[in-house]
Amino acid sequence: MFTTGALTAAPAQAATKPTITAKGGYLMNGATGKTLFTKSADTKRLTASTTKIMTAKVVLTQSNLNLDAKVTIKKEVSDYIVSRGASSARLIVGDKVTVRQLLYGLMLPSGCDAAMALADKFGTGSTVKARTKNFIAKMNAKAKQLGMTNTHFDSFDGISNGSNYSTPRDLTKLARSAMKHSTFKTVVKTKSYTAKTITKTGATRTMAPWTNTNTLLGWNGTLGIKTGSGAEAKYCLVFAATKNGESVIGTVLTASNATNRTSDVKKLINYGYAAIS
Repeated sequence: MFTTGALTAAPAQAATKPTITAKGGYLMNGATGKTLFTKSADTKRLTASTTKIMTAKVVLTQSNLNLDAKVTIKKEVSDYIVSRGASSARLIVGDKVTVRQLLYGLMLPSGCDAAMALADKFGTGSTVKARTKNFIAKMNAKAKQLGMTNTHFDSFDGISNGSNYSTPRDLTKLARSAMKHSTFKTVVKTKSYTAKTITKTGATRTMAPWTNTNTLLGWNGTLGIKTGSGAEAKYCLVFAATKNGESVIGTVLTASNATNRTSDVKKLINYGYAAIS
């Protein structure tokens, strides 16, 4: 794209601030962290499965993390999924699944079973309940550390227990931090992943492929990050995109439907590129 002298003199004319339908939105320059767009950016809202970005972040910042460590799927995980009617990676009780595979199961099909298995693995305590509670405390400690002042987690997967909220600005801060982990970046830009797990008998089970719920992947440089949806949270998306060396990261919360969510994010990504260039 060439620029004329007139545009160089008045770069503000190059990009018109978009109007989005989502109730909350935020966009930053991924390289500098500079704010490019806000709409109720500090209003607390339900985050649905975008919460899982923090679940992954906490796992990936564990000391001496072994991504190939195996985790046995417990009956409590299956019971939880059934009782909450939660989205699932269809993990099977008794199977041994690696931490790396669980991250794919968490971020692509948005598996609450993968989220619980990770929280149980990396939380501290003598029971599943104690360990998952401890893991949620780690999520809140990490939020504080990242300066997410309007955020609180009460679940490892975004199924709120009455006090699970964040803001577009806070989630974008989290996303920018998470995208610095090469494993996280690799996982969230993957469209489909097939895990091979080890069954109780020691056989190899080839799981049905996990497909990423983020349909924007690959569009105009989109690299991720995580969708979320729920009856109250409506439709959310935390996104990152890079094109021609220009990087944008942002969040939309409480869009009325998936079509509007996609349209809002496309507008923001296009606007971000234009505002940076």
